[in-house]
Amino acid sequence: MTKPRNMVVAQSGGPTPVINSSLRGIIEAAKQFNAIGAVFGARHGIEGVLKEELLDLSAQPAEEVALLRYTPAAGSIGTCRYKLKKHQEEDFSRVIEVFRAHDVGYFLYIGGNDSMDTAHKIADLAHSRGLDLVAVGVPKTIDNDVGDSEFRLIDHTPGYGSVARYWMHMVQNANEENAGSCPADPVLVMQAMGRKIGFIPAAARLADPDRQMPLQIYLAESPCSLQELADNVNDSLRSNGRCLVVVSEGFDVGDLGIVRDSFGHASFSSSQTTVAQMIINYLNKAGLAAKGAARGNVSGTDQRHAMAYASAVDLDEAYCLGAKAVELAAAGESGFMATILRNPGAFYSVRYDRVPLGEVANSERTFPKAWIAASGCDVTDEFVNYAKPLLGGEMISLPLIDGRQRLTRFLPLYAEKKLPSYQPQADRK
Repeated sequence: MTKPRNMVVAQSGGPTPVINSSLRGIIEAAKQFNAIGAVFGARHGIEGVLKEELLDLSAQPAEEVALLRYTPAAGSIGTCRYKLKKHQEEDFSRVIEVFRAHDVGYFLYIGGNDSMDTAHKIADLAHSRGLDLVAVGVPKTIDNDVGDSEFRLIDHTPGYGSVARYWMHMVQNANEENAGSCPADPVLVMQAMGRKIGFIPAAARLADPDRQMPLQIYLAESPCSLQELADNVNDSLRSNGRCLVVVSEGFDVGDLGIVRDSFGHASFSSSQTTVAQMIINYLNKAGLAAKGAARGNVSGTDQRHAMAYASAVDLDEAYCLGAKAVELAAAGESGFMATILRNPGAFYSVRYDRVPLGEVANSERTFPKAWIAASGCDVTDEFVNYAKPLLGGEMISLPLIDGRQRLTRFLPLYAEKKLPSYQPQADRK
């Protein structure tokens, strides 16, 4: 009988409300396969592999593993924004050394396009150096930008359904306040995450599928001048007396003093000012077609950790994708990402499959142009029909103790280090 080999799972990039549900799926599914030994969680993603910080997830209490369903973000094993770049040969070699030292035969990486690219590179390197390693990707991102624009590689990414539900509720509640406060505050500008792709701000339409609110949505993909935006807002003020504006953080309003992470991605919440504030300042300076002033709400990282708004559909699908990734790994299906595809038909259902990591890594999804309304400040019913099934029905019930959430708290059970200490290349001065 073949000796079981260990598995390492790591997370990268921004977290989601359901990322730990995928982790739970991995931990619980791994127990069903004799070929898989211990499951280790790399502390803070690939950095944890480089530093040989491997948390033993197989030894954790079952209760703590089960609570991953209700634990948002990435506090359980951590995530990172450390990118393994082509010239960092020492880092790549270190990853292989750590895997050898801990008899790792399976590597699962939870993340977006960049993470799929990293998993693909590690799989290729392992094979070139004679290490029998199965690498499988597990998709996650609130942006829904993994895969292709034809939805052939993946229909939607775990995390998106929950952030869409978050925005549905935010806009519903904001509309109630705006309706009551409009004599003094007729315009409310709300900024949503979405650097380059508009799936998150588009979710605002889910709060008002019948278009009864004076709601305008501005995606990064449908730019207009601030003057044009102001004209649109004033048209709404003249006809409705008020206006709700949801705008993507990537909407072009000029220089924001953008800060970028190690992947080269804009980190708008770290920049000097915000898109929403630029729009509010412009509207108030140019003047509104109603008395009062424009005000704003800028949601931050709460969009990706507001567990109370998590979608049960999203949680279930994230879990199943984690379990599917383990199934692929145990079958020796290296170089693939576990994926979720929508079945045809009037009723929503999905199936779980695999797609090549390289194909995912080299793809980039864009928001379909056909889903942007002719006005440029709304989305179509086709988008609503696509996104609505991802929201789930009732609010999830969170486990509480004395009114506080009961979250996963893993024991600090780490694998014994077997190699000299190591400083990741990009952290050296």
